[in-house]
Amino acid sequence: MKNYKHIFFDLDHTIWDFDKNAEEALNELYHIHQLQSIGLTSADLFIETYTRHNHQLWAQYHIGAITKDELRDARFKRTFMELGLNPNTIPADFEDAYVKLCPTKTNLFPHAHETLQYLQSKYTLHLISNGFKESQQLKIAGTNLAGYFQHMIISEDVGVNKPDKAIFEYALNLAGADKQESVMIGDSLEADIYGALNFGIDAIYFNPFKAPKPHDVPAQITHLKELTLLL
Repeated sequence: MKNYKHIFFDLDHTIWDFDKNAEEALNELYHIHQLQSIGLTSADLFIETYTRHNHQLWAQYHIGAITKDELRDARFKRTFMELGLNPNTIPADFEDAYVKLCPTKTNLFPHAHETLQYLQSKYTLHLISNGFKESQQLKIAGTNLAGYFQHMIISEDVGVNKPDKAIFEYALNLAGADKQESVMIGDSLEADIYGALNFGIDAIYFNPFKAPKPHDVPAQITHLKELTLLL
C-alpha cells in the first residue's frame, strides 16, 4: 500500500455494527410495545423486513433522493405494510423510541478498538459519516471511539452526503490532507468506495459478508484486523 498519512473511516456498518445494534433495539421495542398483540407474530421476521427496507432507504438517502425525515417516516410504514398491517397501527412513539434506543447500543465489529489503536500509532484518523448527527454522537460516546479520531465529519453538518465530492473535499481541507496521502475505508460501494475513488483518493472496501467484489474496486478487507497487515 502507499505511504498514507490520513485514514478516513465510515462509522455505520464499518466500525459500529449497525445491524446487530438495530436488532437488539428492535427486539426490545417489539416486547415493550407488545407488537405481537397487533399481529406481528414473529420478531425475527419483523426485524428482517425492517432491515431490508432500511438499507434500501439509506441507499436513496446517500444519493440525495430522499431526506432524513422521509427516511424516518417510511422505514417502519413500509415494514408494517409488507407484513400485512395498516401503518396506522404503528405505536405513535415507535420511531422516536427506536431513534433514542438504537444509538445507545455498543456492538462494534470484531477487533475495532485493537485495530484503531494500531492505526492511530501510525496515521491520523478521521470519520466521515452520513449518519444523523445526534445519533452518531451517541454512538461515538457510548463506544469510546472519539479518542481515535482527529476530526468527525457528519454529513448533516456539511450539508451534503457521501458520495458527493464536496464532503470529501471538506474532510481533506479540514484535515490538512492531500489526496495522494489519504485513503477512505467503508462498507458502502456507492457512498464510501466510489465516492472516494471519483474524488481522487484511494479506498478500501470493508466487505465482512464477502459479497462479490466489483472488478473496479482495487482493495477490500473482510475483517478490520486485516488493516494491521495492509497498513
